[in-house]
Amino acid sequence: MAHHKSALKRIRQTAKQNLRNRSLRANLRSTIRKFLVLLEIGKSDQIKSAYSQVQKTIDKAVTKGVLHSKTAARKKSRLMHAVNKKNA
Repeated sequence: MAHHKSALKRIRQTAKQNLRNRSLRANLRSTIRKFLVLLEIGKSDQIKSAYSQVQKTIDKAVTKGVLHSKTAARKKSRLMHAVNKKNA
């Protein structure tokens, strides 16, 4: 256990950040999962609005430091590829 005041504060901050990151990551995964289910059903008008929501969630995860920017770009690219494949 830490004894310094600054180390104790750092432990509290890390715990808070850990909870925030876990929540954002869970939200991201559930949003992507819902989008993939919607993609399987195949309602093209809903897919377009759902994709923008997924894109927004992925970008938010990047700004919060949960995802790396290149990982986010890869995820968005693969999801868009799946949308295009479904429409073709």
